[in-house]
Amino acid sequence: MADTATSALSSPSAALNRQRITGIALMCAALICFSCLDSTVKWVNRSVDPLVTVWARYMSAVVLTSFLINPWTRPGFARSRRLSLQLIRSGLMFLTTICSFTALKYLQLTESTSIQFSTPLIVALLAGSMLGERVGVHRLVAIGVGLIGVLVVIRPGLGALHPAALISLAGATTYAFYGITTRMLAAYDSSSTTTFYSGLAGLVLTTPLLPWIWTTPPSLETWLLLFMTGALGAFGHWLLVLAHARAPASILSPFIYSQIIWMLALGYILFGDWPDIWTLVGASIVIASGLYLLYRERIDRRELETRA
Repeated sequence: MADTATSALSSPSAALNRQRITGIALMCAALICFSCLDSTVKWVNRSVDPLVTVWARYMSAVVLTSFLINPWTRPGFARSRRLSLQLIRSGLMFLTTICSFTALKYLQLTESTSIQFSTPLIVALLAGSMLGERVGVHRLVAIGVGLIGVLVVIRPGLGALHPAALISLAGATTYAFYGITTRMLAAYDSSSTTTFYSGLAGLVLTTPLLPWIWTTPPSLETWLLLFMTGALGAFGHWLLVLAHARAPASILSPFIYSQIIWMLALGYILFGDWPDIWTLVGASIVIASGLYLLYRERIDRRELETRA
């Protein structure tokens, strides 16, 4: 009896389950890092220009990642087989960061996150024309419903939300293009090469602006928080890589929406913010449509496997 239990625990399926549980835990830890990153950005934006925060995020991230990605640990890491696409992707990430950090200065954490949740919907909408992926009726309906949820959060023309909501939506759109170009680059360049160009491009683009945007941080605490923006971002992305190495994206993706829980908690604890009912309703619509898209992807994948 004991031998049977031991063999069951050591079976391949049990090991696979442990791997997937570990992947989910790493994914949730990454989302906590990203939630803390947004909270830190919102906090320091009260005393420095958002573009200074963008520069600090890139500077600290480049310094930290250079310990792992450098000519000694990754020989030839700077060579790209699609340099033009790398530069486009890095520029899209730069625009996304500017939009996100600027919007966080004016929006609640949950408002910004609810709008950012529209990114998978935009990716699904663009995937047909840019990646040649099939977008059926079910997906189009889910995308439409999700975008209605975004409109519920933003409520354009009603004056209910700060105009920065449109900046956040622009950031979600550029992030969708960023995600697509990342998928396109995966077939050509390593993750080390892509990480290198992402950080370096942001640093190169922001540093010349410093004489015009510089605001001296008022305290040592602010300096430390600025450094933490890069540390949290770099650590969060590292955890994401570890998570995807242990569990498929189809299992990890639904947990992205758990980030709203951390944003609710941090927004209330740090800033005393609590979203209104329409923000919660809109966020629920966006999350439901995103989860339905993931469900449809699983069905389509099974159909393809059955035909094969």
